[in-house]
Amino acid sequence: MTPAEIEAVLQAAFIQCETSLCPLSDQQKQILLQVVTESVTRAALLASAKGDDDDDAANPLDELTAEQRQALLQFVQEQEKRDRPWKIKLLNDWLHNRQSGSVQFIRENYGPQWLNRVKPKHLAQYLAAELSSDNLKLRVGDRIEVSNGLWEWVQENGPCTREWFACTVVRISQQSDSDGSYYNCTIRFDNGSEYEIQGIYQWNRYNWRWPA
Repeated sequence: MTPAEIEAVLQAAFIQCETSLCPLSDQQKQILLQVVTESVTRAALLASAKGDDDDDAANPLDELTAEQRQALLQFVQEQEKRDRPWKIKLLNDWLHNRQSGSVQFIRENYGPQWLNRVKPKHLAQYLAAELSSDNLKLRVGDRIEVSNGLWEWVQENGPCTREWFACTVVRISQQSDSDGSYYNCTIRFDNGSEYEIQGIYQWNRYNWRWPA
C-alpha cells in the first residue's frame, strides 16, 4: 500500500468511528496515521533487506517512466557515493515526513511494497545497459562537461548549485576490486589541471555529460 492508500483506509475507519458515536480527536487521528504508515514502511523495507531474490520476477524499474528511472538511478548512485544505503535514506525521509526531492514520486505513486521488490540486480540491469551503449563510451580526446558535484556538495536550492565545466578526456582505465570492475577517467580542464573521476560509467555517470 502507498501512503495515500493507507490514509484512505484509516479515513474510512475514522468515519466508522464517528458513525458509531466514538469519534477520535484530531490528535488521535494524526497519531494513528503516523504509527501505521511508519509500521508498514519499516516492515516493507526491512523485508527488502532480508528477502530472497526471485530470478524469474520482472524488473520493477520497467514500471517507471524513463524520467523516473533516470532520477532513481541518479539518486541511488549519489547515495552510494557517500556510503549511504539509498533505501534507508528513503525510509528516514518517509518516517520523518520529509520530501525526497527527485524521487518523491516513489513514496507518492508506488510505496514501500514496490520498493521492497527492487533488488541490486534490477539496478545493475539498467546500469549495464547504459554502459553497453556506444553513445556512453568515452575515448581519449573526447570533449565532455563535468559537474562540480564531483568535488563539492551541491543542492538544487542551496548555496552551492550544480555547475558544468568543459574538459578533455586524457586517460581511461579499468579497475577491479572485490565488488567487481569499473572504469576511471582522467580529465584535463582548459587551465591545464587534471582530475580523476572514479566509476565514470557507474556511480558518477550523472556527473558528466556530452557538450550541448
